Amino acid sequence: MKISQKGIDLIKKFEGCKLQAYLCPAGVWTIGVGHTKGVKKGMVITQQQAETFLKEDIAPVERVLNGMGINYTQNQFDALTSWIFNLGQGNFKSSTMYKYIVARKSDLEITDQMVKWHNAGGRPLLGLKKRRVEEANMFLGREIY
Repeated sequence: MKISQKGIDLIKKFEGCKLQAYLCPAGVWTIGVGHTKGVKKGMVITQQQAETFLKEDIAPVERVLNGMGINYTQNQFDALTSWIFNLGQGNFKSSTMYKYIVARKSDLEITDQMVKWHNAGGRPLLGLKKRRVEEANMFLGREIY
């Protein structure tokens, strides 16, 4: 399975796209659409490079989700891809949400865990709260949060 344009649009909505390196709220150098690998202060890229980085950054997330042996809906796959893209595979695999997915818990139990991840730099951020709500609603295929 691959992320849909709807999922990519969700990532872009919350990550934005900056062609010059910046420090994100978690204190990590970032560029393009949430790209962090090899980013250094003063780095500048083109829009095309930002799109290439995004595709490269999404690919390992898709592999992780596809390797779990779960039959996701497209909405679930898109929402989880956005969540993992933002928080990383390590956080995903150590999360209660991951354990709930593997244990085949209910969608509401999974999304209740999904929305708890809204801190950066040790403090809650309104933008992350909004993102988690949109991801949870996408996962469910309806607005509930």
